[in-house]
Amino acid sequence: MRLLVAARGLALPQWRLVAGCLYQTVWNALTGRPRGHGIRDYDLIYFDDTDLSWEAEDAVVRRAAPVLSSCIGPVEIRNQARVHLWFEARFGSPYPPLPGADAALGRYAAVVHAVGVRLEPDDSLDIAAPFGLADLFGLVLRPNLAIANRATYDAKAERMRALWPELTVLPWPGAAEDPVKCAQDTAAVSTGLSPAPSPFSTSR
Repeated sequence: MRLLVAARGLALPQWRLVAGCLYQTVWNALTGRPRGHGIRDYDLIYFDDTDLSWEAEDAVVRRAAPVLSSCIGPVEIRNQARVHLWFEARFGSPYPPLPGADAALGRYAAVVHAVGVRLEPDDSLDIAAPFGLADLFGLVLRPNLAIANRATYDAKAERMRALWPELTVLPWPGAAEDPVKCAQDTAAVSTGLSPAPSPFSTSR
């Protein structure tokens, strides 16, 4: 909540806290694991198509750093209006421009990844979940076929199953029952973040 309050104060257009830090927090609660188990970072997205330069995105990251410094972290802040500029070159799959921040959720590698939350001015939580929340509370990892993103899914599935063995992990269609080991460094697997992050970290 401290992170959500601080993020709200940044007033970024269409912002949301998304993906791993949310579904992994729920999985930890459901399986009795410590808060923070398996969470490597906190993804904060926004959408600003008025300036698609990396420098503009980096300026936002730097402005946010002192605001988020007392919050849980590290926090990755990325402009979803820029993803189409680099995604195919790095991951090999076409990625049409997004119309808005919430549309990015529908392209994440797994259905359960597609969840985001924003703290509104009245302190209510606005939740975006284009595929619903059944997989989240059912402990299911299911591929999202919106884009050809099997390598990302397989790498994430391998890591998730090791951290939460209670999960039901469904294979990518056409894959073997067990996800294929991916030579790609899982730290570089895309969740819609820019491939050239700021050298300045917003970590705690």
